[in-house]
Amino acid sequence: MVENDSADPSAFHSHVFLGEGHEKSESKTWAVIWLCGAMMIAEIVGGLLFGSIALVADGLHMSTHAGALLLAALAYTYARKHADDTRFTFGTGKLGDLAGFTSAIILAMIALLIGYESVSRIFAPVPIHFVQAVPIACLGLVVNIASAWLLSTGGHHHGHGHGHEDHDESHRIETDAGTVVLDVFEDGVPPRFRLHAETGPELTAEAAWVETIRPDGARQLFVMKDQGGYLESVDEIPEPHAFAAHVWLGEQDYPAVFEEHEHAHGSAHRDNNMRAAVVHVIADAAVSVLVIVGLLLARAFGWLWMDPLAGIVGSLVIASWSYGLIRDTGAILLDMNPDRQMANNLRQAVESEGDQLADLHLWRLGPGHLGAILSVMTTKARESDYYRTRLARFRSLSHLTVEVLHQP
Repeated sequence: MVENDSADPSAFHSHVFLGEGHEKSESKTWAVIWLCGAMMIAEIVGGLLFGSIALVADGLHMSTHAGALLLAALAYTYARKHADDTRFTFGTGKLGDLAGFTSAIILAMIALLIGYESVSRIFAPVPIHFVQAVPIACLGLVVNIASAWLLSTGGHHHGHGHGHEDHDESHRIETDAGTVVLDVFEDGVPPRFRLHAETGPELTAEAAWVETIRPDGARQLFVMKDQGGYLESVDEIPEPHAFAAHVWLGEQDYPAVFEEHEHAHGSAHRDNNMRAAVVHVIADAAVSVLVIVGLLLARAFGWLWMDPLAGIVGSLVIASWSYGLIRDTGAILLDMNPDRQMANNLRQAVESEGDQLADLHLWRLGPGHLGAILSVMTTKARESDYYRTRLARFRSLSHLTVEVLHQP
């Protein structure tokens, strides 16, 4: 017998799978485009007025830079405006990955062009106008630094993953004497309970302790010690941090429930659209630094080959970043498993009570959002809601379909 989710999924949950801070990232990208656009116009107009072909060339180069950022901004805007469009079966969260993949291709082409031009200049050197070239390179570096600052302020780019499990770690407990706060503190140290009085009299270690009761009935008593301003448990709290905690203050018991939630690991939270925009800016800044160094050495020692050599090094750096973007975004667009650790944890959660996970599909829907389809074989009278409850701690599963196959 097969049981699955046959009802219309849209009736139960949203299909908006945009990353955290999507609108903020969108506005920052547009701000950088305006900055690059103003710089581009100033360079082209100034070059034409003062007869500087180098200034015009750098302005045209800035136009390609602004064009790549425009791609990222349009992806943000389109994804936001069409987030509720039912034509997108799994939402528009992947649009940023598509834009990142396209930007990576553009970066690869830029790397090839820089490399080709640099190699050509080694065999056929051209005169270098140091008086114009150095200030222009410095000005480009300033613009790139400003662009990187604009893109990086006010938030993160999801380039990190939640490599740890996220816990419901703080509880405010109202007592007859005042408010008490119970925390699980594990900031770079083994996890321990911390207890302090927010209002009312100070707590004493002799009259306070914590007892945990886990789902399997196991109990553990935690004796507290005074740490000056708060009480801390002497013993560490073993994983997992899912239990009922009883705070004993004298003869009075105050309960608190701790639940454990697991997020995606690795790059599943990464905003590849913002990552591509930042890579464009940093790549341009890196090339500007290399060009400045090459020009200064060429001018000081007559090493004209330093300028094209700096171009070759810059093209290799850009090609390396481009490859990383193509690899990561391509994997997402092809629906590769974005988080093997979560896949293993899903399997353990299903099979820990004797059931068998016959099939599992795990893919990324957008930054911080994963989709999963599970096929479970069981001999027990369990339906899909049972497994949904068991998997509720996986907070990154924004779209879950469970198929139950009952075996005799």
